[in-house]
Amino acid sequence: MGDRPDPVEIGLHYLAVGHYLRKVVDASMTAGGLSLARTKVLEVLARRSPLQQSELADALGHAPRSVTQSVEALERDGLVERTPSAEDRRSKLVALTPHGAAALAAGTTAGEDVLREIFGALGDDELAMLGKLLDTLGTAMSAAARPASDVRADQV
Repeated sequence: MGDRPDPVEIGLHYLAVGHYLRKVVDASMTAGGLSLARTKVLEVLARRSPLQQSELADALGHAPRSVTQSVEALERDGLVERTPSAEDRRSKLVALTPHGAAALAAGTTAGEDVLREIFGALGDDELAMLGKLLDTLGTAMSAAARPASDVRADQV
């Protein structure tokens, strides 16, 4: 029987592949008109628009300042609009525009296409096994993670 593979080595390989996958998906989405980071903001707004900027930051797990910068850029591009909150005039509500919804659809399609291409290289059995392995890793990460307030599934 051979030696057991080193979990640290495999873990580092997994991190490298995951980082590269994220870069490939982001590049494909950006070529389609919308980066992965911008897509995440628009996805939240598509589900829960309008939101106060602070609620958007919380939903994304980001600092309010970084979300403000993102929202300003998205607003300049006509993808979102900000309006004063009726309850609190100091607060702004952020909503997805029709142009933002169209950009989100195009970016999502570009991301899905590249994921289909990459993961389509696996056979059905391999793909099913990968799904099971990822479930197992997710469970192990949850058990090993810091308190739930520090690690959020939507940040993965």
